[in-house]
Amino acid sequence: MKTTDEDSVFQFPCEFPIKVMGLDHPDFHPVILDIFQRHVPDFDGACISTRPSKGGKYLAFTITIMAQNKQQLDDIYMELSAHERVIMAL
Repeated sequence: MKTTDEDSVFQFPCEFPIKVMGLDHPDFHPVILDIFQRHVPDFDGACISTRPSKGGKYLAFTITIMAQNKQQLDDIYMELSAHERVIMAL
């Protein structure tokens, strides 16, 4: 059943891509996986695409999830933004 959060323009559940960027460090990928596994019960690693920066210093992830509600998205963005390995989350 689709629902609309009162303060959201989205109808949930919906596919929602989240972009995360950080330095290409060996523990960056596991950190991102851990955060998403905590917030997305049916998280599937197959929904991740990665792209290194031109110079190879940075790594960008696009993770598409089936978002259940606005609170879930807020929680993901808050944890991503607070992590020292994450430079930007969009």
